[in-house]
Amino acid sequence: MPSLVIGSARDIIDEVGVPRFAFTDLPLGNPIGPAGDSIQQRRILSEALQFAEAALLPRSSVVLTVDWRGDPNWRQTYMDIDDPESLLRLGEERRAAQAERKGSSQSDS
Repeated sequence: MPSLVIGSARDIIDEVGVPRFAFTDLPLGNPIGPAGDSIQQRRILSEALQFAEAALLPRSSVVLTVDWRGDPNWRQTYMDIDDPESLLRLGEERRAAQAERKGSSQSDS
């Protein structure tokens, strides 16, 4: 069974060295694309497996051509915050829901 790494941290993989590496230029933690985008994930996985099957030499690598959410310029806007107030509101809602769950689990015991 061939070993294959699909990842976005090319500098780290190049330093460590792996038998086969399929590089996806996507945000760290998302080597096969955004959560829920099964079409892109399947395409990346299919291309990576084809590469794994064809790669004959150790430390072989390939650059898979993919875009983050279909945007080739994703780096320019990735992690931009358009509405900081909405993020604060979402954080407050999340903390309130966590406190409620914690309170209900303690009263159950």
